This record gives sequence, C-alpha cells and structure tokens, in this order.
Amino acid sequence: MKHTMIFAMLLLALAACSKKEEAAAPAAPAPVAVAELKVAIDPTYEPFTFKSADGQPSGFDVDMANAICEQIKRKCVFVEQVWDSMIPGLTAKKYDVIISSMSITDDRLKEVDFSDKYYNTPSRIVLKKSINYTNPASIKGKKIGVLKGSTQEAYAMGELKPAGVVVNSYEAQDQVYLDIKSGRLDGTVADFLEVSGGFLSKPEGANFALTGPELREPKYYGYGIGVAMRKGEDALKTQINAAIKTIRSNGSYKVMNDKYFAKYNIDVYGE
Repeated sequence: MKHTMIFAMLLLALAACSKKEEAAAPAAPAPVAVAELKVAIDPTYEPFTFKSADGQPSGFDVDMANAICEQIKRKCVFVEQVWDSMIPGLTAKKYDVIISSMSITDDRLKEVDFSDKYYNTPSRIVLKKSINYTNPASIKGKKIGVLKGSTQEAYAMGELKPAGVVVNSYEAQDQVYLDIKSGRLDGTVADFLEVSGGFLSKPEGANFALTGPELREPKYYGYGIGVAMRKGEDALKTQINAAIKTIRSNGSYKVMNDKYFAKYNIDVYGE
C-alpha cells in the first residue's frame, strides 16, 4: 500500500513537471499575412482580359498581374470595373492599380501615374469584307463601334468622325461585337491582337477583316500599355517597374506571350 502511494505521488509529480514544460514552451509564430494588391480589370477584352468558362479572371493582363504580384510579394485581388470608370475608381481608392490594357497617354498622365510599359501593340480598323477602304473619307456614312474612354475612341473621334463616319461608343468591347453581329454596325477600331484573337477568330467574324494601316499615333495611342496607379505611389511604382524588368528577363514574359500569341509569331512587348 505504501509503495502504491509513493508510485502515485511520483506520477503526479511527473505530470506536473510535464504541464510546466508545456506551459513554458513558446507558441508557434502566427503566419504572416500577405498584403493584397487590388487590381482593376475590364474582363471583356479577350485575349487580354476575360472570364474563363468557370468564371475566373483570365488573359494576358491577368497573368501579368499575377506575375507582378509574385515578384512584389503581394496577393492579387481582381476587381471588375467598367472601362470608362477605371480612372475615377482608382482615384477614389476602390483599388490600388489598373492592369487591364490601359495605354499610357498624355491625357491620362494628368490624372494618374504609370509604370513602364509591359506591352505595345497597334490598333486596326475592322470592317465588313464587302466595304472598300482607302481612307477615312471612303467609309463616310458607315457605322463604327468603339469602346468608350479608349484610345480607339479618341482616334475614331479625331479621324473618322470628321470624315463623316458615324461613331458609336459602348461601355464594353463585347457590346460592340454584339451590335456588329446583329447588323447594327459596319465595324470597329480595336487593338490588333484583341480583335484578331477574339472576334475575328470566331464564326461571327468570318465576314469581317482588318483594313487600312497599323494605327500607332502617339497623340491617340500613347506610349504602350502600363500599370496605372495613383500619383504619389512612388514606392509601388519602383517595385512594379523592377518586377516588369525581372519578368522580362527571367523567361516568364515569353511563357505568357507564347501562351496567348504564339500563332502570331510576335513579342507583344513591342519596340
């Protein structure tokens, strides 16, 4: 009986020591939260920004955004935004950046800041194959649809409308294609790769074609596509510029480029 009591007391003592050791053990450090980067996109601009079959943001811009976030150790959170409200939403701090094929233009630089370019492709006029285009005056009276607030709208208003072309502006580029398909429009002005990889590659685009020269005038189209951010975000701009350089040099850019544009044998970064 006496030995049994001693043994029980030893067990209690050992248990007490164990509890003290457990209490003294340092707690595991809490995982460090990754800062978010809210990225505005207009997902109506295939193959640059669009929604996949499962509703997820996809496209070259989206892949580029994710690559930038990986480099700067942030987590991309995508925010859908109507194109014409992109810059007002940015200045109102609804998101941190715009990565959605936004051209760096003099007018936009008055309102926001931009990173270095991450691609630069020309625009083209797209018309019914039955229309003979030689210059803007040759399509007087024809109806052209363009994205509201876009560089293509600026060109159409500056060059086509004065020549007598009817220019209609739309909230989203996919709305333009719907009206072309329904017969309400004769064509559009669009980014060469966007319209080639989207509308013209589909059955509804079979009777339409690129026409006229490449459109690159800086007064309309600016200096390439960049990441837009609020003025004064100098540290973020430095980080993003460094990320773009790294993505260009480490092979990631070519992988993304070839994923979407291999069939065109083109480096969309441009000159």
